[in-house]
Amino acid sequence: MNPFAPPFGNPPFQSVLAATGGPFGATSRYYQLPTRSFITPDGNMIVYVSRRFLPQPSQFALLQNYSVRQGDRLDNLTATFLGDPEQFWRIADANAAMIPDDLTATVGSTLRITLPQGIPGPK
Repeated sequence: MNPFAPPFGNPPFQSVLAATGGPFGATSRYYQLPTRSFITPDGNMIVYVSRRFLPQPSQFALLQNYSVRQGDRLDNLTATFLGDPEQFWRIADANAAMIPDDLTATVGSTLRITLPQGIPGPK
């Protein structure tokens, strides 16, 4: 079975994507990214999510710094600081990390724990 075959090219499916913010939930880093389509030489339409660029760390209001300890895992740190281990990408974004696991690879490195992008910090 071709995972890219219709209904992806089906106009009603495209309408659902537009109405719901895409195929990802509201807490996903890909939420509301536009979809694009590509027509293969044999006429099949492949729908994909547009490229996501990392935001600048300066766009995040700092709550605190955290010093990485032996055995730290990003999902556990995210559960501790943000309440949801699946939001690890928020800490990765705030620290300009393309590879999230790199953030906990070096004991003693400092992680920025921030508010979500665009939310102003305490005054």
